[in-house]
Amino acid sequence: MKKRALITGINGQDGGYLAEFLLDKGYEVYGMERRSSTPLRVNCQHLEDKITFIKGDLTDQNSLTRCVRESDPDEVYNLAAQSFVGESWNTPEQTGDVTGIGALRLLESIREYGKDIKFYQASTSEMFGKMEKFANEDTKFHPRSPYGVAKLYGHWITKNYRESYDMFNCCGILFNHESERRGIEFVTRKITDAVARIHLGLQDNVMLGNLDIKRDWGYAPDYVQAMWLMLQQDEPDDFVIATGIINTLGDFLQAAFKEIGVENWKDYVGKDERYYRPADVYHLAGDSSKAQDKLGWKIQTSFEEMVSKMVKNDIKKYHEKSVYY
Repeated sequence: MKKRALITGINGQDGGYLAEFLLDKGYEVYGMERRSSTPLRVNCQHLEDKITFIKGDLTDQNSLTRCVRESDPDEVYNLAAQSFVGESWNTPEQTGDVTGIGALRLLESIREYGKDIKFYQASTSEMFGKMEKFANEDTKFHPRSPYGVAKLYGHWITKNYRESYDMFNCCGILFNHESERRGIEFVTRKITDAVARIHLGLQDNVMLGNLDIKRDWGYAPDYVQAMWLMLQQDEPDDFVIATGIINTLGDFLQAAFKEIGVENWKDYVGKDERYYRPADVYHLAGDSSKAQDKLGWKIQTSFEEMVSKMVKNDIKKYHEKSVYY
């Protein structure tokens, strides 16, 4: 009998890749999406005939209860969130309601349903915030944005329900992971899109904020495998997922411009104070030793390969005159 999985945030970067992964594993996949006149299924449009889409919203308890009942899942992956860190300062209340309390509502719906369901909560490296070393599962949290604070609530309530109700709940503390499907509002995709446009003569430069921030960037398809692996274990646990390799935003720019044969990338990049955050995180890097040892998970795509894929895809997109997202 096929396993059934419910994915919230099905239309996001990770949702599309996870759906593909689970379908390849023989799962019956249900994707929760918010009600709208025109569903935005860019990242899983090619899977529309293979996924059962159901309407739900993390701010609406009744809709979540209905989604759990209709999908009758063996596994639930909570990937939905207001996930743009920069925007969380403009909409802190909404970010808290969707990203934090939304996880609680979903856990309550699962608990009340009464079936033994394995639950994955998408935690984030932004919960660590202010740090200067490689973070692991024991590192103290110090979030520096409303988004990080909201995610920390979702993280702890997931652990609390695991301990209080003996639920199979796992938190994946994923560090930055990018891909060709990353939204244009994220700085990595903003860069690769701009590089493609500069290469094609459609744009002269790109304006950014702090170029010295350090991040541990991985490739999203590698990371969704880790989500699945967590729910296949005998006991629930939490895991840091990261490459353990640090790059600055300047390194990302250098790798991206290298794809179009430009070495002097600084000639095409300017700084704009509007893109600086009120309380930025300057260093985020993770130690995934536990995941490697217990899950058998490992990185398959290098930083350079990831950036190359993103730039080539954006150039191809403009050649094909596709609508970018």
